[in-house]
Amino acid sequence: MPASMQRGSARAQHEQPAAPGGSGWDWDDFRIFLSCVDTGSFRKAADQLGLNSSTVMRRIEGFERRLGFAVLKRLPEGVSPTDAGHAIVQSARHMERSFYDAVRHAQQPDTQSRGLVRVSITEGLGTYWVMPRLVGFCRQHPYLLIDLRCAMESADVLRMEADLAVQFIRPTAPDLMVTKLGRLHIYPFAAKSYVERYGVPASNADMVNHRLVQQAAPQLDANAWAEQLGLDSVEGIVGIRSNASSAIFYAIESGAGIGALPTYACVMKAPIVPIDLKASLSLDIWLTYHPAVRDTKRVALVIAWLKSIFDPARYPWFRDEFIHPNELIKMVPPDLDLCLVEGSVAVSPVRG
Repeated sequence: MPASMQRGSARAQHEQPAAPGGSGWDWDDFRIFLSCVDTGSFRKAADQLGLNSSTVMRRIEGFERRLGFAVLKRLPEGVSPTDAGHAIVQSARHMERSFYDAVRHAQQPDTQSRGLVRVSITEGLGTYWVMPRLVGFCRQHPYLLIDLRCAMESADVLRMEADLAVQFIRPTAPDLMVTKLGRLHIYPFAAKSYVERYGVPASNADMVNHRLVQQAAPQLDANAWAEQLGLDSVEGIVGIRSNASSAIFYAIESGAGIGALPTYACVMKAPIVPIDLKASLSLDIWLTYHPAVRDTKRVALVIAWLKSIFDPARYPWFRDEFIHPNELIKMVPPDLDLCLVEGSVAVSPVRG
């Protein structure tokens, strides 16, 4: 047989789909497939997995060749499972749970209080509430390393992205332990300098004459401000928009406009005042983790500590009922260490 025909024959054999029962299966193919399903995009799946888009696409194409059918529809707006793909999603998720369960069981329970605990938390709570208290906690437990990951994107504790997650969206996976820590109440605030210069809105409708500082991030309702103010859209009044809670706090404190902050911001001695619009928002705060990690002494220690620093009985701003910021100031116990941030919420703005 001529060499060119031999090469063609070998290539044809290589491109033929392998029998489903054959060898060559790789768990990573299922993992990549699930990431594409969850994110709806090759690019987003690549970012989630720490790969590049071409690698993800190549792995999916190889996966489909081995299966003998397409599992993803390629659409202009992203990807979605085909009917055949839908049929294997639940099986793939079961495989994923079994894989991570095997990893957890392979890790012997640690009876030591020393070691690493990874905590995922929303950025604002992590920066302004947890971190100031974490400093003292770590002094008490010097052999404990806390990896505090502050981001609005929730970590997946089932996939072992973190040991513990504190988030605003209640997980629905039946394999997880979920505890409500408290409730975060959000209220409009502005800098004293803004009020002195522009005054306060006379009503919700009067907000069209003011500037809005808006946070846009996962776990937050993008339409919340418009719904609260009774407007079709806030696009005409937004002066600054950011995904970061720290940036929002800085912009409000610096007089950029009116924005939403947790009600406990009023007891931090920042130069801000509450703006009494008919607008407020409440978000439940959820602690979630896999039951297996609770048997680890150091993780159990951090779980108990997190519950203590969100205790609504001690910290009234985490109660279910809304309490106006001005009333909260009167409710602060005299012996309570507030970890005040006066002068350190943000650096001084550059002048000139």
